[in-house]
Amino acid sequence: MTLSVFDIFKVGIGPSSSHTMGPMRAAREFVLRLKGAGLLGATQQIAVRLYGSLALTGVGHGTDRAVLAGLEGADPEDVDPDSIEPAMARIRQSGRIRLLGEHEIAFDEPMQLLFMRHERLPRHSNGMRFSALDAKATLLREEEYYSVGGGFVVRGDEAEAQGTGTRASPPYPFTSGDELLARCRDNGLEIFELMLANERSWATEEEVRARLRHLWEVMQACVERGFRQTGLLPGVLKVRRRAPRMYRMLTESKTPTPLDAMDWLNAYALAVNEENAAGGRVVTAPTNGAAGIVPAVLHFYRRFEPGANEEGVVRFLLTAAAMGMLYKRNASISGAEMGCQGEVGVACSMAAAGLVAALQGTAEQVENAAEIGMEHNLGLTCDPVAGLVQIPCIERNAMGSVKAVNAARLAMRGDGTHKVSLDQVIATMRQTGVDMSTIYKETSQGGLAVNVPEC
Repeated sequence: MTLSVFDIFKVGIGPSSSHTMGPMRAAREFVLRLKGAGLLGATQQIAVRLYGSLALTGVGHGTDRAVLAGLEGADPEDVDPDSIEPAMARIRQSGRIRLLGEHEIAFDEPMQLLFMRHERLPRHSNGMRFSALDAKATLLREEEYYSVGGGFVVRGDEAEAQGTGTRASPPYPFTSGDELLARCRDNGLEIFELMLANERSWATEEEVRARLRHLWEVMQACVERGFRQTGLLPGVLKVRRRAPRMYRMLTESKTPTPLDAMDWLNAYALAVNEENAAGGRVVTAPTNGAAGIVPAVLHFYRRFEPGANEEGVVRFLLTAAAMGMLYKRNASISGAEMGCQGEVGVACSMAAAGLVAALQGTAEQVENAAEIGMEHNLGLTCDPVAGLVQIPCIERNAMGSVKAVNAARLAMRGDGTHKVSLDQVIATMRQTGVDMSTIYKETSQGGLAVNVPEC
């Protein structure tokens, strides 16, 4: 698996990278493959079955809407979030769907989009099966897809997620934290320099920097919109947005306090994840459920760290992505596999590492910060109430942001030496996820999800 920074950070829409973005991409890919095989015109029926975690929490995560939008050709990176609801209303009222926006067929959603709550496909809890049939109900094509976290999609028995295995080999490949540190030492490079050199295998440095700036711009726009929006988030929980009031309180306060920086950190994280919960545009970092942590810590860096600049933002994102790659390769960033340690825990680890890099810490201090960030999220469960990415997810991002800043500060006060390595904590996270009961892995069958009333 050859990963890029832009596999770890992707622009998309909420509320979930695995349950919204992944299914949208899978549905779009399926109909594109139908068209490529010359079968789109003959297709008169589409059947979709969702399995495992997708079935159990799909409604709350907007999986049904994502699949329908994907069948019509929507891509999570550039679809207008405000266009989805009108499209859903049209499909449901007319009983017809426009495949790729060009081939209209009948679509009976309750009969053709099924949630298989008591079944699971073998490879991953987030499984989907798409079937295309002709006018005589003859099967034209059937394929299975898996949404494996962070918006990554794997088709059938593919060994790697789509788009990650076709790149040229980079000059400094690494598969572990120890190997990453060794390559940095042997070549006299900082982690961000090594990452930039690898990215130049697939694009010019100017293009890489432009894409990194775009990610930061999307993160800033998300925070700004989150501070402006008011009212209730969608869903049965009727959760009220908190970020706008926090923003007003902070900007109108006349008396600074020692903990203002923490209050701002919380506000940034809440703003992003409230936008995510509302289906807004976010950057997966590395997932939507944990999308608030990296932007919150980046905003903290720009606002509160003396000497902070745009080059620091570049160092932050490149280094954070390196950590995300280690988790993706050696464990998982899927809540349905690892629980929330695989989402908030990974994001906390990434942000801690990124902040140290932005502050000119050494590679060893970066690795130490990443290790601390995950070590104190081990065992974190994924138990969304009512299947919505709201409780405890939104507040959990604020807590993860505070932990990330503290992990970075602890690492910066040391020399990088420590007893538990990043590789060891990643292996521990992986084993903890394997041992964790399924009811705590994005199924809404345990934890807060069964102890907090939905209404």
